Amino acid sequence: MKPALVILAAGIGSRYGSLKQMDPVGPSGETIMDYSLFDARRAGFGRCVFIIQRRMERDFRDVILRKLAGRIEADYVFQESDDLPPGFCVPSDRTKPWGTSHAVLSTAAKVREPFAVINADDFYGADAFRKMAEFLSAVNRGEPRYAVVGYDLNATLSDYGAVARGVCEVNPEGFLEAIVERTHVERTKFGIVFEDASGHHIPVGDGKTVSMNFWGFTPTYFDYARAAFAKFLEERGSDPKAEFFIPLVVNRMIKDGLATCRVLPTSARWFGVTYKADRLLVMDSLEKLVAAGEYPRNLWI
Repeated sequence: MKPALVILAAGIGSRYGSLKQMDPVGPSGETIMDYSLFDARRAGFGRCVFIIQRRMERDFRDVILRKLAGRIEADYVFQESDDLPPGFCVPSDRTKPWGTSHAVLSTAAKVREPFAVINADDFYGADAFRKMAEFLSAVNRGEPRYAVVGYDLNATLSDYGAVARGVCEVNPEGFLEAIVERTHVERTKFGIVFEDASGHHIPVGDGKTVSMNFWGFTPTYFDYARAAFAKFLEERGSDPKAEFFIPLVVNRMIKDGLATCRVLPTSARWFGVTYKADRLLVMDSLEKLVAAGEYPRNLWI
C-alpha cells in the first residue's frame, strides 16, 4: 500500500497577509504546494488529503484539484473549530482553530494507511519526500513507528524577521527524544538566538536540527491524539490562544514509551514564505532548481 500525504492548508499567514497556499511562485505560476505534490507523486505517495477551511473550497477546487485530475488521487476535509469530543464546546472568545494536531484528526475517516503530514506553504525538497516515502513504505499501519524530517536550523531562518522553530533533541541512534519549541529565533552578530519567556535572547547552539512540520505517522496516531486532545481541552480549552500542536502529542507519546520517532536527515534545502519579502527569494530559488534540471519549467504539462 502506498503512503498518503496529508497537507495542512487551512491556515492563514497573518504576517504575510494573504492565503499563501494559492500564491504563484514558480516560473509557470506554480504554488509551493504544487512542488510538494510533484515531489510526493514521484517519490511514491499514492494519494493526498488536503485540510482546508470551508471558505477556501471554491478557489481550492478551481486552482488545485483541477491541476491534479488524472495525476494523483486527491480528497479534502475541513478543519472545524466545533469538531470536539463529547462534552466540550468552543469558548465564545475563541477565534482561531485548535492547531495542527487537531487538523490531522480531521482526516481520520479518510486515512487508513501510513501517511505524511506537511505544511502547504513550505518547500521541503525532493530528497525529503523520497526519504519519507521509503520510511512509510516499510512500516506496518498498526505500528507506532513515526518519523520527522530534520533540517539544519541555520538554513531555515528568514532574512526579514524572527521565526518560531521546533528544535529537535536527537539521540545517538537517530531517534527523536523531544522537540523544544523556540520562539523569536533569528540570526544576529552573536549567532542564532531565541527569545525566552522573560524577553532575554539566548543562544540556540551550533548544529541544531529542527522540524519544519514534515511528519510521518501510521493510523495509530489518531487514537492517541483523540485522547490527548480531550485532556488538552480539560486543561487549556478555556485559553482562546492555546493550540493543540503535533509536537505536543509526539513528545508525550515518546515520553510514555508509546511510540518511536526516527529523525530523517535530508540534503534538501527548505524554504518558505513567512514574510512578504521572502517571496522573491523563493521565486529565485525555484528558478535555480529548474535551471539545474531538478524540476521541469512547467510542472503540470
